[in-house]
Amino acid sequence: MQGLITAAYGRRFLVECADGRVLDCVTRGKRTDYACGDQVTVTAQNEDQGVIDSCGPRQTLLYRSDRWKQKLIAANVTQMIMVVAPVPSFDLDVLDCCLAAAEHAGIRPLIVLNKSDLPESATSAGSLALYTGMGYPLLKLAATQGVDELRPHLSGQRSVLVGESGMGKSTILNQLVPNAAALTREVSASLGTGKHTTSHARLYHLDARSDIIDTPGVQSFGLHHLGVTDLASAFIEFRPYLGRCRFRDCRHLEEPGCAILAAHEAEQIDTRRLAVYCRLAAENLRQQKKFS
Repeated sequence: MQGLITAAYGRRFLVECADGRVLDCVTRGKRTDYACGDQVTVTAQNEDQGVIDSCGPRQTLLYRSDRWKQKLIAANVTQMIMVVAPVPSFDLDVLDCCLAAAEHAGIRPLIVLNKSDLPESATSAGSLALYTGMGYPLLKLAATQGVDELRPHLSGQRSVLVGESGMGKSTILNQLVPNAAALTREVSASLGTGKHTTSHARLYHLDARSDIIDTPGVQSFGLHHLGVTDLASAFIEFRPYLGRCRFRDCRHLEEPGCAILAAHEAEQIDTRRLAVYCRLAAENLRQQKKFS
């Protein structure tokens, strides 16, 4: 049968089948590289359990990586909603990495400033002005009072909620899907995973054309899977200058004649964003050298 992965819990997955059944599935062999949102083929073992046989082609795949492993987050999503808030303060470096991952995957980003009713939100909005200046859309919300402003952005999309812990993703989700907490408890009981169910992705249907995938809070978002060329392209303000460096293999770190560094000197590229790129590029180059 054909089905949609609606929850991913380590090596176990909930698959919503075309006939309406939801099967608790495992994988064949040791394969675990499936993600919430994947279209898969499954073989039912009984009324409640099945085995995933194969995965269909992906339109997009959002994932993060560190020096040891990759973590699949969501597949076939069209939009990433990056949730930030003034309290607790958010990390701009994490935002940069999330946006770069979305750019690389071809996923449209939307920055949501939650808790905008707090007085500290003015400072947060100021720090996000750089991103709106680059063309990233920004939506201000006070999710405890409702999320009506967000709903039009979700229509016809499969969105993934991403953000650090404490930003209010759960509040947003519970406004959009009032029975989300009950569904999570139901999954917990069926899989016997207890409180750990919140540490994995879960897909909810908003309507016949719109889905949202909730993900656990992140404290970092590694991009070790991106080479220097892909990483530079994922910083959208670099794009007008790519291909204009003196050397074709320029890494935009300290090479003479680098168009990116020249743009920074001309105040066309933000100092902090350039520093984030340089840190990520240097880390990835060290990793490549280690295994070459």
